[in-house]
Amino acid sequence: MRIGFVGTGTMGRPIAECLVAAGHRLTVYDRNPQAMSPLLGHGATAAADNPAEAAYNAEVVFTSLPGPSEVEAAALDPETGILAGLRKGGAYIDLTTNAPATVRRIAEAAGKRDIAFLDAPVSGRPPSMTVMVGGRENDFAHCKPLFAAIAANVFYVGPSGAGATAKLVTQYLGYTGFVAALEGMLIAAKAGIDLATLARIVPLSAGQSRTFGNIPRGVLPGTFAAGGTLDIVAKDMALACALARDVGAPATLGALASDVYARAQAQGWGGEGFPVIARVLEAMAGVELRAGPKP
Repeated sequence: MRIGFVGTGTMGRPIAECLVAAGHRLTVYDRNPQAMSPLLGHGATAAADNPAEAAYNAEVVFTSLPGPSEVEAAALDPETGILAGLRKGGAYIDLTTNAPATVRRIAEAAGKRDIAFLDAPVSGRPPSMTVMVGGRENDFAHCKPLFAAIAANVFYVGPSGAGATAKLVTQYLGYTGFVAALEGMLIAAKAGIDLATLARIVPLSAGQSRTFGNIPRGVLPGTFAAGGTLDIVAKDMALACALARDVGAPATLGALASDVYARAQAQGWGGEGFPVIARVLEAMAGVELRAGPKP
């Protein structure tokens, strides 16, 4: 299949590589030409000028971009956008963690051009990641083989915006929980508990979570390394809290957690791994969460 792929950064590149490996012919576009280079080595073609160029000869176009504003620009620009280049009957799949309202605007614009649109944000890393898909069910069925090439777990969630909603809820759960986990570790530190020992206990207890693993990996050694940057996680938390307001749901804990991420951004740490928010809470507690590995 002829595929256009816009956004070949941290997530986009490995996803695009999976599609190339599955035998599809890709035309790729990224504002940073260097981000496209590895894919060109695997046989992809570069669209040098804009997203519309990546869409011209494509049957399906994917986007994997930082957030709603970037997706709107790439999709809706009347001259250089994807919908300007993608022909009638094609399909557009957005893999971005996006705002449901933005998704619905793009879906409406795509529908007016007889183009199928699916919001399909992802969690994890390809090819073992999870995809949550919103849109028309028949469009999902048509594109399901493409999802099978990039993910181990594929869920159809509902109409346009449902995939984005599901992803934001999972982000809300994970990254609100991460703030709670840091606070728990700070309680232990202030109480004199050995943190390396506690870090081995938590995964075997009611406190276990996937995001907790970033504490022994990144916080206790002081590297704050993680797969996701603070800027991306802060954006997702802000979108999740905005969604809660839009639907009239409580988000008390999430709003407090989102404030912690925003405070860390204000310190200029946006490009670092998201566990760097520990420094904000450490300053409040007057103690650092540092420990070497336990034998």
